[in-house]
Amino acid sequence: MSPDAAKFVHWPLILLFSFALSQPVKAQSTPGALSGTITDPSGKAVTGAKVSAKNVATAQAADTQTDASGHYNIPNLPPGDYELSVSAPGFSTNTAKFTLLAGAAKTFDMTLGGVLSLGDLGFSQSQVQGSAQDQARLDKRSHMLQMHQRFGLIATGPLIATVIAGPFAGGKQKSSTDRWLHLALGSATGDLYGISAYYAIFAPKIQGTPTRGQIRLHKILAWIHGPGMIATPILGAMAFDQKSKGQHIHGVAQAHGPVAIVTAAAYGAAILSVSVKF
Repeated sequence: MSPDAAKFVHWPLILLFSFALSQPVKAQSTPGALSGTITDPSGKAVTGAKVSAKNVATAQAADTQTDASGHYNIPNLPPGDYELSVSAPGFSTNTAKFTLLAGAAKTFDMTLGGVLSLGDLGFSQSQVQGSAQDQARLDKRSHMLQMHQRFGLIATGPLIATVIAGPFAGGKQKSSTDRWLHLALGSATGDLYGISAYYAIFAPKIQGTPTRGQIRLHKILAWIHGPGMIATPILGAMAFDQKSKGQHIHGVAQAHGPVAIVTAAAYGAAILSVSVKF
């Protein structure tokens, strides 16, 4: 092959090779997009939730908010590893990590929970990032407080049913079925409340953790519904015994109804104090 012919073949090959190498680089820089729907534990759309996608490598964040249907969309995201953060009033902040490929359209749905975050419970950043022993203690406390909240919420069911059944347990009818039903519901409420209280009382204490805001109000209300949950079944047993003997409720047993109402009201307020942020 002559030198001129070799040049004629050589340069097109170089240009073709260069073009082939440039294609992956171009593809790698193609931005992607992230979208999804934010809902609450009941499946209802969360409107106005703040959604932030932070690029782990560059620390640059792209923010948006959910619309009326709980949907969000973040376009033009460079490929890479991201940390997604979603927050809304009345909910704890949820975070998650994901990887976005070049040119990909990723869908990431998230359900926000009402459980308070560690910051909401008064833990400082230094406490959250302490030693392994401190972290284990912190994890145990967080778990036990979540169990406390879970059993506390479950107890509201039989508690409400007990209050509703109360007026029918007076024994005006010859049958004592209503009284026994009221007693059974009250017993279930007391058992669930006791389990919930156990997790709150025996959760590991963290030195230097301040009690403020909603948590302080929650603890103050516990000094009302706590003794009430002890006094109510005692007074109820006295009233039950008197009615079973055909007597009118008399003496201190007459306080069973008012004490039960005050206890239920304080308990409901305690649940609201940590369910609604203010």
